[in-house]
Amino acid sequence: MGKEFEIRREVELPATPEEVWEAVATGPGTASWLFPESTDPDDIVESDRPRKFAVRTEGEGGAFNALEFVIEARDGGSAVLRYVHSGVLDDDGWDAQYDAASTHTDFYLHTLAQYLEHFSPRTATYVGGGPDGINGPEQSTTPDAFETLKRTLGASAPGDRVTVPNGGGEGIVDYVNDKFLGIRTDTALYRFFGRNAWGLPVGASVHHFGDGVDPDAAGDAWRAWLAVVPEHVVHPGLLGGWWFSRPPAPRGTPDEVAR
Repeated sequence: MGKEFEIRREVELPATPEEVWEAVATGPGTASWLFPESTDPDDIVESDRPRKFAVRTEGEGGAFNALEFVIEARDGGSAVLRYVHSGVLDDDGWDAQYDAASTHTDFYLHTLAQYLEHFSPRTATYVGGGPDGINGPEQSTTPDAFETLKRTLGASAPGDRVTVPNGGGEGIVDYVNDKFLGIRTDTALYRFFGRNAWGLPVGASVHHFGDGVDPDAAGDAWRAWLAVVPEHVVHPGLLGGWWFSRPPAPRGTPDEVAR
């Protein structure tokens, strides 16, 4: 059994409706701010370029996952996106799953705006595989793990200047709170996920707009970096202290739920 949910957002974006459409309704577009998606034509409910794109996937026992993007032009070459995500979440842990979906949505839509403002019409090489991105080790499920990651990067507030590991160069913090961190450089958007808030490892993904990026090698490098971060955590007993492929229904990781 499950319980339905709905998430609604309205955001103004620094792009034309056509540019927003490319970003939300195409595989290369979603790879540039979310993760690569391939929509089954049978799942498309409505496709009215560049005004509306809606999909719905049916699951077992009445489960479903539906997304709707309504795009309206604004003066000055900008647009408003009205976003609706609905579906079914498991009864067990519904509140936590909804929290994961809702907060991931805010972070993803922020990243969409960053992409459209700073990199579009270029599209990215996505480093992270699929919706889950790159996961840290089991040790990164601890309550302090994401705060440790932020301290390691020197990221505490929007506008902070930081040095990105693995040859990422200098970047600026464009988003930060207790569950998410975004860093933008001249060539990439680096996204970090504090999924330890839901009992999962911390994670990362990269949307890279440079040339010659090997996503597998880059993914391995970030996986290795995430494995080292928990070593900075002070564990009890040592020093005394210390979640859009579009899923059939949003019942998995926070990323799958959010998309």
